[in-house]
Amino acid sequence: MVSAPSFAETDSKPVFVTTNESISQSVPAVAVEPLPPVPQSSSDSAITAAPAEEEDTGRIQTRSLDKLVSQQAVPATLDKETECLAASVYFESKSEPLEGQLAVAEVVLNRAKSGGRFPPSVCSVVFQKGQFSFVRGHGFPPIARSGIMWKTAVAIAQIAMNDQWDSRASKALYFHATRVRPGWNRVRVAQLGNHVFYR
Repeated sequence: MVSAPSFAETDSKPVFVTTNESISQSVPAVAVEPLPPVPQSSSDSAITAAPAEEEDTGRIQTRSLDKLVSQQAVPATLDKETECLAASVYFESKSEPLEGQLAVAEVVLNRAKSGGRFPPSVCSVVFQKGQFSFVRGHGFPPIARSGIMWKTAVAIAQIAMNDQWDSRASKALYFHATRVRPGWNRVRVAQLGNHVFYR
């Protein structure tokens, strides 16, 4: 006779005892299909990055703006237009979220493409009198070009110039910091980080 543990005496649930007696019972057969073979990888890495999704327009859209920024190669020298756009991103929004930095770049590009409302090139938009407070005459203050903020600004400029990401402020022509209230009579497009964007 097997004695049950003391906690079983107070339990009203039945106690099942397992014995060594064999029970003969028929079990239905189950058809098992083999798994498809795993293709051999050319690399030793078990984890690979998810592929970018190609859209109908031929643009490659990655899953995140952060990833797209990290994929940009920063050239040793920049053409003048990219330099001007990256500088505007750097001085106006380097501490902002990436989407806010991209929106600043979009404003400069939209102005250059506005068909006469603003000057016709990126650099002429950036150096237009009274538009950007960081401009010093016809130059920029010193830039820490080896720093991550400059490299990010260059990447954002490249993404904007190549139209690789859809910005929520893609139609914006103006922006201001949230701490100021200019009283503009313009259509508000978005607020991204510490900037409000208008068209």
